[in-house]
Amino acid sequence: MTLARGEVIALLGENGAGKTTLMNILFGQYTAEEGQVEVFGKPLPPGNPRAALAAGLGMVHQHFTLADNLTVLENIQLGTVPLWRAALGQAKARAKLAQLATDFGLGVDPEARVGSLTVGERQRVEILKALYRDARILILDEPTAVLTPQESDALFDTLRRAVAKGLSVIFISHKLHEVMALSSRVLVLRHGKLVGEVETAGTDRHALAAMMVGAEVTPPAVTPVTPGPALLTLREVFTPTIGAAPGLNSINLALRAGQITGLAGVSGNGQAALSDLISGLITPQSGSLDGAGGMRWSPRAAIAAGIARIPEDRHKTGTIADFSLTENAILETYNQAPYSKWGLMNWGAAEEHTRHLIDEYDVRCPGPHGPIRQLSGGNMQKLILGRVLDAAPRIILANQPVRGLDIGAISYVHSQLLAARNAGAAVLLISEDLDEIMALSDVIHVISEGQFSPEFLRGEKTAAELGLWMAGQGFDRAA
Repeated sequence: MTLARGEVIALLGENGAGKTTLMNILFGQYTAEEGQVEVFGKPLPPGNPRAALAAGLGMVHQHFTLADNLTVLENIQLGTVPLWRAALGQAKARAKLAQLATDFGLGVDPEARVGSLTVGERQRVEILKALYRDARILILDEPTAVLTPQESDALFDTLRRAVAKGLSVIFISHKLHEVMALSSRVLVLRHGKLVGEVETAGTDRHALAAMMVGAEVTPPAVTPVTPGPALLTLREVFTPTIGAAPGLNSINLALRAGQITGLAGVSGNGQAALSDLISGLITPQSGSLDGAGGMRWSPRAAIAAGIARIPEDRHKTGTIADFSLTENAILETYNQAPYSKWGLMNWGAAEEHTRHLIDEYDVRCPGPHGPIRQLSGGNMQKLILGRVLDAAPRIILANQPVRGLDIGAISYVHSQLLAARNAGAAVLLISEDLDEIMALSDVIHVISEGQFSPEFLRGEKTAAELGLWMAGQGFDRAA
């Protein structure tokens, strides 16, 4: 592949096709067994990120490469200031960071500890970290997954201005409308090979989707249903703000059988608190939560109440990196039949279940025995989805369920969530992807600064109206 000065290339492919591997080779984090990379006409030393940075390559990783114990500003300065320098020049760095945040619409507190930030806020830090280094070639791996439509448009506008001045961009995204809007050329990988290359102006979304998966992709049909009784109810729930993570402010929410409730919002506006509350990780400071069956609310009570969760962060809270696929597949059910009896593990049954999940959910992996950290992010997500959906739960907490998945996998996951709804499950869908929220949800709320908008039905609001609500505008009028 080649990349010209002032060009935007979109790189597409299914999960596990090799997109992130290729970008890690370009950035020097992986070493290719054959071939070479040239940057501005000069060979790039393999396996040397410092050389890649010096050559003008910047990368926004799909999975974060941040130090949790340092502040945002310190993370962004990492590697840019020699250790022997007495002063870090933070005033100048803070001013540059503030200007970049304003230009790109990526606001984040420079003094906040990264460990206290949400997934969305960490992704903003990753983008700012690359821009801070004055990259001439920018590799973007799913950079807009946690931005509102307005913020994504602002980012694209800024990238277009930078591209007009000579910046070159390699853009990985599963959002085909973004690919069509930003790129000038599209490359498609399948099973580690380049299978297609087209000019963006000469193609469309359907053709790109078919090129990615080798077949036509049809989104699932959403048919109206009549919801049943509330399986979990929150009444005037309040949780405190902890550090930079906002709590919930007098939230009312009813999760009904046979209904998908969509929650749209920019990451960092209380979704984490709501997810932790429903998962049993925290309890309300005030207000009530009905559905625990008389048990003291806890993770054990949540599982006993039939709540299955697809967590936002598949690495931090969804899996244990050094555990095998089999061990991760039974993390929340290891003490239940048929995996456990009289305190002894039945690993044969656990492995059989894992193989079923691998086949049913198309998890691209060597087998059930290797550590899950060896999987691509998308395939890791597929195993989590299988772990949740295969158990036929009463209530599904789906927090960013298709983040990092290809279009074929997204269509499959959406069909499974709809099937669970049609079978009587209550689904809470938390997503920053408005297309996903508007396509699947029967009823929708927007969350901003820990407060809910009024509930409305699918189709009653436009994406632009929801985007304004996500940005905190119009809540008084809506109320």
